[in-house]
Amino acid sequence: MADRYFIDEPITADRVVLSGAEAHHLIHVMRAAAGQQATLFDGSGDEFLAVVERVRRAEVELAIRSREHVNRELPFELILGVALPKGDRQKWLVEKAVELGVTRIVALQTSRTVAEPGDQAIARLRRAVIEASKQCGRNRLMAIDAAQSWPNFLAATAAEPCCLLAHPDGGQSIGATASAGVAVALPPQHLHRVFAAIGPEGGFTDDEVANAIANGWRPVNFGPRILRIETAALFIAAVVIERWTA
Repeated sequence: MADRYFIDEPITADRVVLSGAEAHHLIHVMRAAAGQQATLFDGSGDEFLAVVERVRRAEVELAIRSREHVNRELPFELILGVALPKGDRQKWLVEKAVELGVTRIVALQTSRTVAEPGDQAIARLRRAVIEASKQCGRNRLMAIDAAQSWPNFLAATAAEPCCLLAHPDGGQSIGATASAGVAVALPPQHLHRVFAAIGPEGGFTDDEVANAIANGWRPVNFGPRILRIETAALFIAAVVIERWTA
């Protein structure tokens, strides 16, 4: 896959100007020169083959040679509500979620949440989405929503048919299988959107679990071991993806 660069506005003309961090990488790391090819994407789902025409001090002018719709997304929406961990574990979680194909991450505020990312932290995570998308080939950016309270998140998903609650003390094992080999914790493949929620290090409170169940959420567990937030989030995402895309 050719070097990929993100343009933060729709590409509609036959020429674009790359600036900021993307231009810096192309100029100073890739040693951009006239005639050099690059692949651009703007989050629309399309890829653009471009050729460098002019290199300036902090900008690169490129001519668009072709446009192609390249779909590397999952065949359904996968939304993770996560009480984000501390520090660099947030970025790692975001990067791997992008690679797996997760559609959206919602930062959850729960009773035991220890990390409540502000605007700057969310902006850094969105930048990590871009970098991960460049690496893995996604042409649509995984969304990261600002922090949302647990009651508001439950209210927003009240009408959704498939909502899975990571809960180590209850529910079915998400890896359990019926005699036919189908994961019993997961509903049929015809659904087009799946929600999963992962609580903080101390877990959801009993009241939070009860409220989720009352709103139609289905508790699932990961077996006898307690997983860290980021491990649980990626595990449940991977199992859901395997079930729906098998």
